Amino acid sequence: MKQYVFGIDVGGTSIKCGLFESDGTILEKWEIITRKQEQGKHVLTDVADSILAMIEKRDLKKEEIIGVGIDVPGPVQADGTVDGAVNIGWGKKDIVGELQEQTGLKVKAGNDANVAALGEMWKGGGQGFNDLLMVTLGTGVGGGVIVNGKIVTGAHGAGGEIGHGCVNPSDEEACNCGNHGCLEQYASATGLVRMAKKAIDASSEDSVLMGAEVTAKAIFDAYKANDVLAGQIVERFAETLGNALATYCCVVDPGVIVIGGGVSKAGQVLVDVVKKYFVRDAFPSCKNTDIVLAQLGNDAGVYGAAKLVIDER
Repeated sequence: MKQYVFGIDVGGTSIKCGLFESDGTILEKWEIITRKQEQGKHVLTDVADSILAMIEKRDLKKEEIIGVGIDVPGPVQADGTVDGAVNIGWGKKDIVGELQEQTGLKVKAGNDANVAALGEMWKGGGQGFNDLLMVTLGTGVGGGVIVNGKIVTGAHGAGGEIGHGCVNPSDEEACNCGNHGCLEQYASATGLVRMAKKAIDASSEDSVLMGAEVTAKAIFDAYKANDVLAGQIVERFAETLGNALATYCCVVDPGVIVIGGGVSKAGQVLVDVVKKYFVRDAFPSCKNTDIVLAQLGNDAGVYGAAKLVIDER
């Protein structure tokens, strides 16, 4: 008998959904809107309704379904509760208990970045490795740690929050988390633009970035075109990120580092410049750690969420 599993990736704007066979073959993908009104009270109900509608559409029997994996943008405890997911309006919420009650299916929940790392290990850039460190460079810096094929959640659900490692305690600007000098303030798309604007204001270099809209893409495009100022900005970004990854590898010792998120669209040049500083700063045993680009893009969370349940069979 074939077995099926649902993977659900809850984001601040939309909820990505997937129906899989247990071997990882994806049968159908779809999205629903994240209704954040009333502190996100509709989110899990909408997810449950969408799952039940797909079961009916596909004429599936519940005994054929292994369960539902779901990721959310917040620290998830081992019991499936989240203490807060501000992007969708939640305070403390029992994700597993509520969704199981509404669907009648087994549910497993995890943090979105950790689950994306699991997806990349299973079907993406990290295939072939059981120990993996993933960094997602988007509006913020997310991370996921996989050890021996399992997500490292930690005692407080904060395992893998690598974006909030302190890389510059003297930074006077506060991070979104309230601390100062977090990696996220330098290596995210937002952080890269922040550094670039400061560099542009302080520089007399002739650069295509002068007077232009400054985005992460524009910075890397200029870097690829050998723009001197862009080169200085990217080198500082890469040194900060490469050094941080080297530090994390002393603790985790992954077989591979996977870089995803919007900034990763810069491609192999991003890997190359970060790798230069990583190799400079890494513990000798870790210097040969592969650094690769993520392959699943926006589907990483859906795949990883499905894998959460498959691993619990």
